[in-house]
Amino acid sequence: MIHSKKTFSSHLSTSLGEIQLKGPMTEEELKQYPLHSRLDSFRKANQQHQALIEIANLEEGRVNVAISEKVIIGYVTFLHPDPIERWSTFYMENLLELGAIEIAPSYRGIGLGSKLIELSVTDPFMENYIIISTEYYWHWDLNNSKLSVWDYRKIMEKMMFAGGLTPAPTNDPEIMAHPANCLMVRIGKNVTEKDRKLFDQLRFLNA
Repeated sequence: MIHSKKTFSSHLSTSLGEIQLKGPMTEEELKQYPLHSRLDSFRKANQQHQALIEIANLEEGRVNVAISEKVIIGYVTFLHPDPIERWSTFYMENLLELGAIEIAPSYRGIGLGSKLIELSVTDPFMENYIIISTEYYWHWDLNNSKLSVWDYRKIMEKMMFAGGLTPAPTNDPEIMAHPANCLMVRIGKNVTEKDRKLFDQLRFLNA
């Protein structure tokens, strides 16, 4: 599959100032903007910045960002599932995983996550893909947010809904490990019936 990477962008006027949403970003573009120091949920900010560059260089990789005052204050990534994960059991070239989404703490609460995911599916080419997001409560920032597991899940669902991702059943043991965990899915309009059925098999392996 040829992976279109036409850039889309929009501007938001917020209580925290003007914010630009842009993506998919190229390596060169990402190098122009440092990562906010508090974007460190997965690793130190400078290391995460390098990880985003590596994702942007993947053929299918997509990195969409929120920029304020020439600093990346939020991002969302899309790439093929990790080869060691269940979701790579069948090689599906049109399966993308929303790998990570992170907003700097001081910019949370203004809907940036939803806007980033919404921007991500603006590209008509994304209609060729099945997009998944695996939501595990142990990845959520429960300590800083002071939210319960269930309130946090509501926030995650609302964010995913903005991009058309909805909960889908699966027998994946990690998803089933806790009732708050869930698989979120968006199936593009151009996905064939054959690939839809293959994805159904993937959701219920060994059933």
